[in-house]
Amino acid sequence: MNGPRRLKEALDRGEFAVTVEYNPPKGTNIAALLANAKSLVGRVHGVNVTDNTAAVMRASSLSVCRMLYEMGHDPVMQMTCRDRNRLGMQSDLLGAHILGIRNILCLTGDYPTVGDHKDAKPVYDLDSVQVMQLVQKLNQGQDLAGNKLDGATDYTIAAAVTPEMDPQGPMLAKFEAKVNAGAQFFQTQAIYHPESFGSFMGAVRKYKVKVLAGILLLRSAKMAEFMNANIPGVSVPEEMIAELRAAGDKRALDVGVEIAVRTIKEVRPQCDGVHIMAIKAVERLPEILSKAGLG
Repeated sequence: MNGPRRLKEALDRGEFAVTVEYNPPKGTNIAALLANAKSLVGRVHGVNVTDNTAAVMRASSLSVCRMLYEMGHDPVMQMTCRDRNRLGMQSDLLGAHILGIRNILCLTGDYPTVGDHKDAKPVYDLDSVQVMQLVQKLNQGQDLAGNKLDGATDYTIAAAVTPEMDPQGPMLAKFEAKVNAGAQFFQTQAIYHPESFGSFMGAVRKYKVKVLAGILLLRSAKMAEFMNANIPGVSVPEEMIAELRAAGDKRALDVGVEIAVRTIKEVRPQCDGVHIMAIKAVERLPEILSKAGLG
């Protein structure tokens, strides 16, 4: 199947890679997502589709990845450990490969109590590092039990990292474990401190992996404060929050776009690409790309 394969090629060539993120709909109406994605064909190297992010039930990442593939995008399918055991994971991974998907982001997944089905039983049969090892086995033509596959997979393996975690030691140890498990590129959690991100990049440059800096669009001062209170390893500086507050409700999102563009320009010399997350504001993605000079 000869479909798009832009992300791995861009990373291999040392191009500055650009990926964006979509949440599948909570329902079957995919029209708005597809219309937005159509405007980005040829402008980004990869499109990441979340897997019940924040433990909120949505349509499957796999289905949306296939739709984006058909449109001409190179999808990155997210897979969390929360909702499937090793049988379900392997089955979905083989199915996704049959459908043309070639990038997998392996994540642990938030606990169900943070989401909208608080009574759901979490699985966590494997952790994110074990899933990377599992994908490596599938790439080598074997399942996790050592049985031979009739047709191997050919996945590029992605992992997540939180560069602004304090202290850095445990985070760097986990980074190394993920590299050893086969991670080829990393997407970072949202970063707002380019200087501390620079010191993180200095610490991980010895590994032969690519790092895409996570750029999360701030929509309001309230959103920034919520993230500071609830998301470990993410800290929006007070001066950014003040900037958003001063803009007022009507202009806060415009200021959030300016902050995202500024951050992209500051981190660009330090990393291999950016992963742009515009939650509930994907209509601003084309503008962010243009203003940041990213195609």
